Amino acid sequence: MNYKMIARMLGRVILIIGVSLLIPLFISIGGRDGIYLSFLIPSLSMLAIGVGMNFIKPKDNQMSIAAGFAIVALSWIALSLFGSLPFLISGGITEYMDCLFESVSGFTTTGATILQDVEALPRSLLFWRSFTHWIGGLGVLLFVIAILPKTGSGAMHIFRAEATGPQIGKLVSKLKVTARILYLIHIAFTMFETIALLICGLSFFDAINTALSTAGTGGFSVRNASIAAYDSLAVEMVVLVFMFLFSINYNLFFLILIGKAKQVFKSEEFRAYIVLLTVAILSMAINIISVYGSFWTALRYASFQALIASSTTGFMSADYTAWPAFSQGIMLLLMIIGSTAGSTGGGFKVSRFLILTKSFFKNSNSILRPRSVKTLKFDGKPLDAQVLDSVNGFFAAYIALIIGGTLLISINGYDFATNFSAAISCLSNVGPGLSQIGPTQNFSDFSIFSKLVMCFLMLAGRLEIFPILFIFYPRTWLKK
Repeated sequence: MNYKMIARMLGRVILIIGVSLLIPLFISIGGRDGIYLSFLIPSLSMLAIGVGMNFIKPKDNQMSIAAGFAIVALSWIALSLFGSLPFLISGGITEYMDCLFESVSGFTTTGATILQDVEALPRSLLFWRSFTHWIGGLGVLLFVIAILPKTGSGAMHIFRAEATGPQIGKLVSKLKVTARILYLIHIAFTMFETIALLICGLSFFDAINTALSTAGTGGFSVRNASIAAYDSLAVEMVVLVFMFLFSINYNLFFLILIGKAKQVFKSEEFRAYIVLLTVAILSMAINIISVYGSFWTALRYASFQALIASSTTGFMSADYTAWPAFSQGIMLLLMIIGSTAGSTGGGFKVSRFLILTKSFFKNSNSILRPRSVKTLKFDGKPLDAQVLDSVNGFFAAYIALIIGGTLLISINGYDFATNFSAAISCLSNVGPGLSQIGPTQNFSDFSIFSKLVMCFLMLAGRLEIFPILFIFYPRTWLKK
């Protein structure tokens, strides 16, 4: 294990977060909210630590897969710990466990909150909450690869550990250029949404915060009633469109940029995602007509809530826990499946769901016709056995964490719907759930133990489980 390389990369992550804290610092100074020290102290501390660790000189830049996983897992833990300090120092959140929960939820783009009155926070803290979503959407380590030189020959291991989906590939031959392209797309869409929301009548502060949260598919809002507070169809449609865009594989946008738009619709995952959303929206709209009295009104709210669940963006425009059980069931299913691979969204991922479905039918066919030979294909290409094994392994780990998380959270004594949806919501990085943690509720009443469990689930979900699990595996830390 190249410990010096791990320390140096951690230093670079801490350095970038220290620089990021300067933005809410300037907002605090400009707004004269009196909490500028809440950002200045952790920023200066992180800058000093980051600069110091950057002077560590590893003997070589070689990085093993284990080292790459360790860097990613430890970096996200460091992000969460340091990112919680502004909440604690400012007094905006009084209990440290709640500060940590809010920080983990922000960086992992979960959007679950312990805050009962969001609007009571100073604007600088509200911006920091939204900005953690934006940073966590694509990942801070991808940003390190994009802007800093000499990240090492093993940077691909970091990219694979932090990116989402069963198959990860570079857009171009150089990983650094790939990282830059992804972040340029990320920045461009954030700017476009901000402008669109300004046109819809939102203030600049509300528009930029909403765009930052949407970009990370997180869902932190500067309003207690979330998107419902604006009571605007135009705002809902803009946010809906961008929730959809941010839940799509960024590689497809790159194909459009280089003039290969036709290939977008050749993506099996993209087509399946469209079908899934269409069926879910129409099914829920028909099911909730009795709630709203009009199909078009029902379609409006069904569309927005479906995108909230599938893109794993925890905004709210309606209380879906008041809907019939059928619609709530569809919402839960969308939360589990989630968005597409290579997006900022969470969940199990549509591509994995497709691969598992194809594998099921292939195995069923083999039982009925033992002599038949059928090759499993995805996007028209034979599926590698290693990819199939990884999907099966991920599925097993995903189910195990949901069951284990549900059992541990149930110690609080809440009903099954609350416990089960809390585990799914945190692991899929969705935010709201059902019953006691619906879109109009929060996570403040859970015990410290349950919040720690949910923090672990949020980190596991964002890092696609294995990087966070491997740091507890002794063999990961062996020298060879």
